[in-house]
Amino acid sequence: MEDLLVAIARGLVDDPDQVRVDVEKSDDGVTVFHLRVAPEDMGRVIGKSGRIAKAIRTVMRAKASRMNEKISVEID
Repeated sequence: MEDLLVAIARGLVDDPDQVRVDVEKSDDGVTVFHLRVAPEDMGRVIGKSGRIAKAIRTVMRAKASRMNEKISVEID
């Protein structure tokens, strides 16, 4: 799952070396992925009105549902 998020983010940004994903497990069984990119690339990852961020979350949730997991993606 983490590899998928990194691959998507690296394809969007100008500086792919700055892409980081931290994974955190919450008490209620939800895996939280914290996506961090360079400050100048935040607009590319979020997109106009958050459309790209929403698309990233949709793809990640689709993958998680196939694996019977619950996830959340936060862009920091």
